[in-house]
This record gives sequence, C-alpha cells and structure tokens, in this order.
Amino acid sequence: AMATFEDRYRPNMELEEAKKLVRDAIAAGIFNDLGSGSNVDLCVITKGKVDYIRPHDIANLKGVRQGSYKYKRGTTAVLTKTVRNLPMDIETTVTGEAMDTS
Repeated sequence: AMATFEDRYRPNMELEEAKKLVRDAIAAGIFNDLGSGSNVDLCVITKGKVDYIRPHDIANLKGVRQGSYKYKRGTTAVLTKTVRNLPMDIETTVTGEAMDTS
C-alpha cells in the first residue's frame, strides 16, 4: 500500500484522483493480506465536512463454492502419530506496579 502512495502521490491532487489513489493503495493491502477482507471504505475529510463512503469498492469478489467440502471423520488416514514433550526454560520478569483489579 505504501509503495502505491510513494509512486503516485503528488501535492494538490483533485478529489477523484486522490480517492482513486487511496482505493488502489487499500486494494494493494487487501491483496497482500488475506485477513483484510475485500471491501474498500473511504473517509474523505474536507474543511467543515466528513464523508464516509462505505463501501467505496469491492476489491476482491468472493467466489461461490461449487460443491460441499464436508468430509466424514476418517476420510484421510493418519499414517503415524508422534507426541513429543519439548523441554522449555521459561523465565518471567515483571517490572512496574501491579494492576489494581479491585
């Protein structure tokens, strides 16, 4: 997303041009972070006015599943199972005052 701003930002942009830049930057972030969702929402702040545009765009449309993806227990066989205890040395250091929980 930052690369989009660094590449295309310039002072005194027109509103629609700036909105497209922000939309493209958010979309770049969406495509590089699968947990981001798919909607692009904008908030345009001008002198004396705040305009929330939700949704401005849908950057990544979700597809429709073509079939059922539920499998019966035991469908995939477990060939081997090994459980190991991992030795750990954990040291905790507390600094500051205790939080008042009363």
